[in-house]
Amino acid sequence: MARRSGGYQVEVTEGAIRVRCAGKTLTIPAAPPDAESGEDADFVVRLDDLDHWDPPDDEIPIDIEELHKILDAVEQQLEKHGLSVDFD
Repeated sequence: MARRSGGYQVEVTEGAIRVRCAGKTLTIPAAPPDAESGEDADFVVRLDDLDHWDPPDDEIPIDIEELHKILDAVEQQLEKHGLSVDFD
């Protein structure tokens, strides 16, 4: 499942969400919520893990404005398929 949203292409794979933009890729580990957490989301994304693009662009930081755009694109893609995400 892939979709372009504002220049961001989002693909959900087993265990990860992959975001591509302008030749760069960001692989976001997506874990199911902890059974004890009580979360009703399908995926949990740890925001602390999202600070740089994947190699070979790992020297390029992701600023807060771009991070918001990435998160919006991810959320839109998952909602399109009836899935929800919790950003922790």
